[in-house]
Amino acid sequence: MLSTLLTFLGACTLIAASPGPSTMLIIRQSLRSRRAGFLTVLGNETGVFIWGAIAALGLTALLTASQLAYDIMRIAGAVTLVVFGIKTLLDARGERGQEESQDAQAVRSGWASYRSGLLLNLANPKAAVFAMSFLPQFVPAGAPHLPTMIGLAAIWAVYEVGYYGLYVWFVGRMKKVISRAKVRKQLEQVSGTVLVLLGVRMAIES
Repeated sequence: MLSTLLTFLGACTLIAASPGPSTMLIIRQSLRSRRAGFLTVLGNETGVFIWGAIAALGLTALLTASQLAYDIMRIAGAVTLVVFGIKTLLDARGERGQEESQDAQAVRSGWASYRSGLLLNLANPKAAVFAMSFLPQFVPAGAPHLPTMIGLAAIWAVYEVGYYGLYVWFVGRMKKVISRAKVRKQLEQVSGTVLVLLGVRMAIES
């Protein structure tokens, strides 16, 4: 079991290291603050656990069996990415309202960060299909299928919280450089553009 777990964590590291929409969103939110970045990570990993639990129940097989359901999720995911990308580009131009109090803004921003990570993950059909094909490979022979897969999904999510937390920490360490208005604007423009392009790619690919 120990060797299986170590192999599983190694595979989780490779998955997390592969750049994708979630990575870009986490970096984008971390440019705002460590709190926003970490809450985005928590939202993303909640989505990871949900897909893992659904895969354990065998429900993601319905997604792969229905092209229509897959396409609906793919378009929804693409729209989500494009919306996040456009919002990032608008934020880079400084078009933010200042009417709310700081406390209200903090609560709203925290929930928005968590929600953005969660929605982006849940709107990605590839995450669902991947969970279904990935987790069963690490269920030891003779182990109860359902609780083992749910346990692996929980380990996967917790491990990635730590992994992506390093991204948030690194961006925070670079705060002196990033806080410069010109640098911050350029980074947000790049991340916003990448998110839009990822959304367009998701929309056009089958």
